[in-house]
Amino acid sequence: MLEQLQAIRERFEEVSQQIIQPEVVSDMSRYKKISKEYSDLKLIVDKTDAYQSILSNIANAKSILQTEKDEEFREMAKMELDELVPASEKAEAELKEMLIPKDPNDSHNIILEVRGGTGGDEAAIFAGDLYRMYERYAQMQGWKMTVMDVSEGSAGGYKEVVVQIEGDDVYGKMKFESGVHRVQRVPETEAQGRVHTSAASVVVLPEAEDIEIEIRDSDLSIQTSRSSGAGGQNVNKVESKVQLTHIPTGIVITCQVERSQVANKEIAMRLLRTRLYDDALRKQQDEISGQRRTLVSTGDRSAKIRTYNYPQSRVTDHRINLTTYNLPAVMNGEVGEFIEQLRIAENAEKLQSGLSG
Repeated sequence: MLEQLQAIRERFEEVSQQIIQPEVVSDMSRYKKISKEYSDLKLIVDKTDAYQSILSNIANAKSILQTEKDEEFREMAKMELDELVPASEKAEAELKEMLIPKDPNDSHNIILEVRGGTGGDEAAIFAGDLYRMYERYAQMQGWKMTVMDVSEGSAGGYKEVVVQIEGDDVYGKMKFESGVHRVQRVPETEAQGRVHTSAASVVVLPEAEDIEIEIRDSDLSIQTSRSSGAGGQNVNKVESKVQLTHIPTGIVITCQVERSQVANKEIAMRLLRTRLYDDALRKQQDEISGQRRTLVSTGDRSAKIRTYNYPQSRVTDHRINLTTYNLPAVMNGEVGEFIEQLRIAENAEKLQSGLSG
């Protein structure tokens, strides 16, 4: 680990020099990339300095115990060691976690898709509940959420809602939410008071950057039409709805949330680029021979990952067998405990995999 930390320190010194070079400062794309690397490396370097300071203090305290005759000094050294040894163990564990290779997509913004599944109107209502849960969680994180496409349910909620979420480490936290979410409750549409099980699916896609996916104009078929649904006087008067078809893959993207055709095309292109990027990532992962999918893997989007039981106020994540009895708080955006425990479980598996490998 010490060799690894030394290599990181040397790289940090290199990046510290690069980030102030005029040719880097004038290139926004390059500057942004180097700034991100600088901040990531600085966290590790600062933690390393703190760890080494603790080790130095431990060595000094042990030296006092070996050489000092004064009992009062010896007692102070013992008390100091009682605090320093646990602190060093904690710092070492934190450093080991920081050295676990990160998913390069963790820092990306995301496209979040929530769709009502089995359960008819109740599934759409539950999809709306999940959307509001993520909306409030995003607000707590200081993230920006923008609706990109929406199809409302006939009895409330959403048949489908697609949003972009921008901020720090968005994919790194939200990637664990992909999968099927189940709800068990008495539906608002059920008069006899029986508990039903419905479901909604969540897909979290790391948003592609322009430099990552190139789309040729010749690969696109673009159609426009008049928007339908809510939209005031603009509806059915201007051809603002845009449908993009990516000819090589057959992917179709439709967008009508904005009042202008240009704005809808821009959103549709962003969605298309993200879908193509996600497809490329998934193919790359599948091609890696012997890749071990972890229990918190987002690879299988048809897997049932979490159940929300209203009668018992219970929320259970089936991947890590974590159950809490604070359903109202979770639905109000306090989903962070699940996300943090899933992150810890993933890191533990990565560490174990590295040790066994």
